[in-house]
Amino acid sequence: MAYASDSGMVATVAHAYGSWMPGGATASLDHAIWWHRPPRFDDWLLYVTDSPAAHSARALTWGHMYRPDGTLVASVAQEGLFRRGEPPQSS
Repeated sequence: MAYASDSGMVATVAHAYGSWMPGGATASLDHAIWWHRPPRFDDWLLYVTDSPAAHSARALTWGHMYRPDGTLVASVAQEGLFRRGEPPQSS
């Protein structure tokens, strides 16, 4: 779960701000998880992510993991780096 919670969080920034293009780059700078309930691995978890702030190639992202019954299992925070790719050149 820790690995999966890190994968794709910076993509939330690109999606929210429309800033990722082919040739761009992302990196996780730091990542923290708070466990609220024991996870179960025999059922689904809903992972909801959001990016409340992004500026100067850095972004803050939040995430929350819920069981199917709505119980909060974990909260995640991450600071990430994102760089835009070059816009495609038209000929």
